[in-house]
Amino acid sequence: MANFLETDRLVLRAFTAADTDRLLALDNDPEVMRFINGGRPTSRAAIETRTVPRLLHDHPCWGTRGYWAALEKTTGTFLGWFEFRPLEEDSPAVVELGYRLNRESWGHGYATEGSRALIRKGFTELEVERVTANTMAVNTRSRRVMEKSGLSFLRHFTGDWPEAIGGSEHGEVEYELTREVWERAR
Repeated sequence: MANFLETDRLVLRAFTAADTDRLLALDNDPEVMRFINGGRPTSRAAIETRTVPRLLHDHPCWGTRGYWAALEKTTGTFLGWFEFRPLEEDSPAVVELGYRLNRESWGHGYATEGSRALIRKGFTELEVERVTANTMAVNTRSRRVMEKSGLSFLRHFTGDWPEAIGGSEHGEVEYELTREVWERAR
């Protein structure tokens, strides 16, 4: 499968089962997972049976994936992944934006660069009408990426956490960007 998207510094490509070790390392960094599961380790079995199948899923409305391996363009170094996934299997109208990057790539603008490129592709090529993203209210770094990518705060809500993690008592936030707002800002 060809690269899904390229930016000045990133290549986003489809995942393969050969990415299992990269995903295992990413999901076993306690800081990377701090706002996902409180930093608890993820087993290889969980990566193989839950994570990899989810990342390999093709969405019928696009005939392609919703999760993309992020590589540094000049070195090919695995940085993590981006999510740009239709919320309904048969409709590209609303997509969820997400990202999970390794610690070494934090603070270099990769999350914003990849998010902006995905949003642009969604609105210009993929018939997307609305982009949504959410995170824990206390995850200020992720919230800042959403804002720098053009999304605006929509609401604060309390999710159903099976196991509470530090900060979950403050709830979650949702951000959004519509095609109409994006087009006006161009």
